[in-house]
Order: sequence, then C-alpha cells, then structure tokens
Amino acid sequence: MYITDEYKAAEGRYDNAADFYKRVGRSGLKLPKVSLGLWHNFGSKDNVDNMKQLLFTAFDHGITHFDLANNYGPANGTAEENFGHIFAKNMRAYRDEIIVSTKAGYTMWDGPYGDWGSRKYLIASLDQSLMRMGLDYVDIFYHHRMDPETPIEETILALDQIVRSGKALYVGISNYNGERAAEAMKIAKEIHLPLIINQNRYSILDRTIEENGLKKYAGESGMGIICFSPLAQGMLSEKYLHGIPDDSRVARDGRFLHASDINPEKLEAIQKLADIAKRRGQTLPQMALAWDLKDQEITSVLIGASKPSQIIENISAVENTVFTDEELREIDEIAGSVMGKLDPRRHV
Repeated sequence: MYITDEYKAAEGRYDNAADFYKRVGRSGLKLPKVSLGLWHNFGSKDNVDNMKQLLFTAFDHGITHFDLANNYGPANGTAEENFGHIFAKNMRAYRDEIIVSTKAGYTMWDGPYGDWGSRKYLIASLDQSLMRMGLDYVDIFYHHRMDPETPIEETILALDQIVRSGKALYVGISNYNGERAAEAMKIAKEIHLPLIINQNRYSILDRTIEENGLKKYAGESGMGIICFSPLAQGMLSEKYLHGIPDDSRVARDGRFLHASDINPEKLEAIQKLADIAKRRGQTLPQMALAWDLKDQEITSVLIGASKPSQIIENISAVENTVFTDEELREIDEIAGSVMGKLDPRRHV
C-alpha cells in the first residue's frame, strides 16, 4: 500500500532492502542509506503541498527515516509542526515503518533553560517536540551539540531517563568530536543506554570528522555515523556551476551558504569533481553521496530536497559506492586545492 496513487509506480519499496538499509553500528536498528532531513524546506515560509510531495516521494521510494530538530524552520519548531500535521493526516498508519528523529541542544526559547545540554532543557524540549509532531515517542533523540559547561554525565543521564520513560527508543549525539564522543559512550555503556549514532557534517569538501577523531572512534566503538550536509550545503549539487539560480538556497535563504562561498577557485574544483562523476556514470550529487557511503563507518547520509525529483536522483547514489584508488586520490587532490592539504594519515 502506498500513500498516494501518484506514487504507485514505486511498487516494491523494500525489494532492495538488503542493499538499501544498513545496521546502525552494532545496534539492532537499520536505517536507509539515504535519509531525508527536514532542516530546510519545511518551515513557516515553505509550501505545505510541496512538503507533502517530498515526504510521500521519499517514503514510497524506501526512505523510512525523517530527521528533524526542535529549532528547524524557520521559525523554530515549525518543521516539527508541519511534519506533525502531514503525518497525522497521511502517514500515521505507517508509524511502525517509519523512523522519526529529533534533537535539542541549540537555542530554542528565551531564558536560562532553553539551550545547551541540561536535564531541564533536554526533557522539556523533547516533550514540546512530541506535542508539535503529535507523537508518543521518537525513534532517535539526539543531543545536538557539545555543551562546554554542563557535565557530560548530566546530559547522558538525561538521555537515559528519556529512554526509560519511553519517549525515545534510541539516543544519539550530534556535532561531537572524537574525544567527547568517547566520554559519552563510556557512560552510556556503563548504564546500558542505547547511544547508537553520531550525526555530523561530512562531505568531500568538509573532512572535520576525520581530523577530530570522530570517524576513527565511531569505527572502533561500534557507533554509527549519519552525515548531514553531504552536498556541502548544495555546492556539490551542480546548481552553482553556471551562476546562482533564483530558486537556490543562496538566493532564498543565505543563512548557511553565502554568495561569497561560491568563488572561482571552488567553482573550478566543483567542475573537476563533476567531470569525475560523469566518468563514473553519476551526477555530481550522486557521487558526493556515494563518496560518504563508501566507508563502513557511515550508516546513512541525510539529504535535503526542494523537489521530489531530487530525492529520486539522490537515491540512485547507492547503486555505485565503490571508488578506485585513483578516483579517491584525484578527489582528495581537488578537495585539497580549496581546503588546504589533506593529512594522508587521516584514514589510519
């Protein structure tokens, strides 16, 4: 059964389950290798009918994981509200086929209790998120960023209380480096908390998790990684190779990617990457997603989309995630030309 007649062409949603779903680290949970993030295009200024088509297209093509956060919008909370309205009307019957994740850690409301990683904030924020989405529980609840002041024990014990209350099945951390992830996992293992996943930025043009030890630690500890911004906020989408389109994120939003980021050096590098993708029989965004998914440590990549066709194109990335040594060397050289020289020991 499919959500709308329009997508009955997607019959056999799970026919390729063995290839499309991957276990999260050493846990029992599996995620699709491509997940849909609602960071953009689900806020108060966006079109609700388009949101529906994005969600329906994703689900009817096998994407079972939808990722949110308390502050996604704009305005804060509106992505959860919009998802909740669509879910209640069109998707509730599929709840047991769906993974919903949300987060708390960035500023959500005024005053001393609406930010960071205290027990007070995390539990209150999740209660608000569940109310906005009309859900009894989320499948994964993340602490969204490291807190330099709150003891990590307090944060992890708050996550433990959330799981024991039944408001989340699993928990994760986001934007943690390797050292803090190890501290969090040590406590989680002692109390048998299902802390199973990291969510971090990772792309051909952003290797931070290689440099800060997170990727290496995740592989050693059995913690999964889900990557956000795998297309470098759209720079690896091909849309900027011939200027800044009126409907692009830079033109419409500009909070996270600026026109100044699209400089001639980066455009030259992106064109070279697009040439490699073409030789591989892929579009540049497909290759960029495949590049993340090539590594065993990576469970899933989070895509954003403004059009249903982008979702369908991106899903095809899973069909070829194998790279030759020469391709990897060439990609590193191109990336290094705009990022600075890459440490050859980063994969060790």
